[in-house]
Amino acid sequence: MRFTSRPKMNYMPGTASLIEDIDTNLVLQQTVERIHVGKRYGDIPRGIFIVRGENVVLLGEIDLEKESDTSLQQVCIEDILEEQRLQQQSRQEAEKTKHLALKERGLVMPRPDIMDEYGVQHQY
Repeated sequence: MRFTSRPKMNYMPGTASLIEDIDTNLVLQQTVERIHVGKRYGDIPRGIFIVRGENVVLLGEIDLEKESDTSLQQVCIEDILEEQRLQQQSRQEAEKTKHLALKERGLVMPRPDIMDEYGVQHQY
């Protein structure tokens, strides 16, 4: 004998639809990815997203009045992506310099990209 529960459907017009089962699955409409670099940001329209329940931690609405009061400056997508690329590049260079300085002192930090989930370093 198999028991199945019927999912509850809750609708929030224009924002998200909740399908409540064992986990809460979300269908998000008109989503926007916001990229921040310093005090500047850019919005990238992404459309519809489906988020599986085990990945949901928190969902909330944005207060548009408070959002307009921030000191952040909106820039075009191309500019913010270029700034993000430069920021990531400078972070990688700083990390590389840090690893070289530690290596000169006899300390070797394992790279996270070659470590497994238990923190064991593997050579590939």
